[in-house]
Amino acid sequence: MEPYPKISVVIPIRNEALYIARTIRYLLDQDYPRDRLELLVVVGDSDDNTAEIVQGIAAQDARVRYIYNPKTFSSSARNMGARVGTGEVITYVDGHTYIDNDQLLKNTARLMQEKEVAVLSRPQFLETPDNTTFQKAVALARRSLIGHGLDSTIYTEKDMYVNPASSGATYRREVFDRVGWFDEHFDASEDYEFNYRVAAAGYKAFTSLKLAVYYYPRKSLGALFKQMARYGTGRMRLARKHPTTLGIGTLMPVLFTLGLVLLPLAALFSIWSLYVWALAYGAYLVAVLASALLISVRHGLVYLALVPPIYFIIHLGLGYGFLREGVKALLGRAPSFRRDQDGSAS
Repeated sequence: MEPYPKISVVIPIRNEALYIARTIRYLLDQDYPRDRLELLVVVGDSDDNTAEIVQGIAAQDARVRYIYNPKTFSSSARNMGARVGTGEVITYVDGHTYIDNDQLLKNTARLMQEKEVAVLSRPQFLETPDNTTFQKAVALARRSLIGHGLDSTIYTEKDMYVNPASSGATYRREVFDRVGWFDEHFDASEDYEFNYRVAAAGYKAFTSLKLAVYYYPRKSLGALFKQMARYGTGRMRLARKHPTTLGIGTLMPVLFTLGLVLLPLAALFSIWSLYVWALAYGAYLVAVLASALLISVRHGLVYLALVPPIYFIIHLGLGYGFLREGVKALLGRAPSFRRDQDGSAS
């Protein structure tokens, strides 16, 4: 590649009026040649004025392009951006992103060359300077052992080669030519599903703190539950398409959610079920409180009250979304998949 390859930044969004102007500004302010950068903001049908904000910015800066996404899903937006983009490198950035420096794109180009990789992963932290106390609690819970996937690399602070599955975000165009596109049946976990195929094709990735970005956490338990339920739906679709991705980290929230309902019902027929329920969820409560206590000792006692319900909502949301999608699949109301499907919905 050239020292400064053309980079297409694809931003798939919907209902991002609160953050999108700032996200675009962080990217336009990057220390990167103007003629080697394009921002493709792919907007699904929104309930706010996201589209108008993006169109206004695009009218003032030729590096920004507004693209309408009639399918709404993030996966289709990712595909549209990559197909329309003219860059040698494609990188994805969410609409609610904080970037704390102007070297992200230069570091992207440099590391891709120095490490001789076609894929870059990156840390995706939740600690933005604008976080409320509740958002800080979400960030701390998500970064902890029981608040996120055991094999995820999105919170790593090390510079190292990694499997791209959990945190791949930047690709040379050749990757799409070889692997295909994002599967448009997915509206969550579409990046993991794509990166799973990228890893299966033999690509390795490199991650570095020099590539870190920061996402704004949800501001309420209700919004967090909706996010987690969406992720749970994505996990079920991922497991249906690629059964080998179904590990203990995915199943634990599912078993947690099932047990909340089924064990008390089973107690109608056997009192031992109630004992099992008390033992299992007593152990869960101890683990949650221990983790919350550790967080509060390090970061402040206010988190001792905030973190436990956040953990509960994370696990319940993931389990609920997974089970809801599973029921739809049993009833024939969920998408069907081919394992060799390269991305386009059929």
